[in-house]
Amino acid sequence: MGGTRAKAFLDLAGVPMLLRAARAFEAAPSVDALVAIVPSSELESAQEILEPISKLFGVASGGQRRQDSVAAGLTLAPPAFDGIVLVHDAARPLVTVDMIEAVVTAARETGAALPVLRVVDTIKRVRNGLVEATLDREELGSAQTPQGFRLAVLCHAYDEARAAGITLTDEAMAVERLGEPVAVVPGTARNRKITTVDDLAWAEALLARESAE
Repeated sequence: MGGTRAKAFLDLAGVPMLLRAARAFEAAPSVDALVAIVPSSELESAQEILEPISKLFGVASGGQRRQDSVAAGLTLAPPAFDGIVLVHDAARPLVTVDMIEAVVTAARETGAALPVLRVVDTIKRVRNGLVEATLDREELGSAQTPQGFRLAVLCHAYDEARAAGITLTDEAMAVERLGEPVAVVPGTARNRKITTVDDLAWAEALLARESAE
């Protein structure tokens, strides 16, 4: 994004993306508690931003890698908890309650689930500046969040990844590598990850259009 702050703290139509994402989980009937994992420099700011969220259970510092941050969040789970854990990127601030509930339902049934957006472009595998192959896009999808897991499934997958020295790009990858099933629910273009200034402008325009309708 080119800024000096973590992008989750940037405003989207006057509301920090972190708060926008949290509001969706606050409104989801299946969600009982929220934990925010943020840069250590933003702990106080995150607590202030999330003060309106009644389901907020805690705010903690993240780690160097995604999996380190998620592991930090898991340590805040109550000892007796054995339900579904959802992991979501606050940089996807337009997530909907319907998507959250769909992931929870699928994770309860399968043990692990995530939203996947169908790929519409033709995808090429490239090596050394040359096209190596054209992949079948009917078998491809873009992973989104929230990703949901039974707590025991995610903890076991993380333990195995740690023992193997694997760096994970998402939580589903940890479960996949163990050969465990991961269910898919339909992703949406609205649940786009805000990564660049252009993404932020797109989200601003979408919200402006929705408020005008």
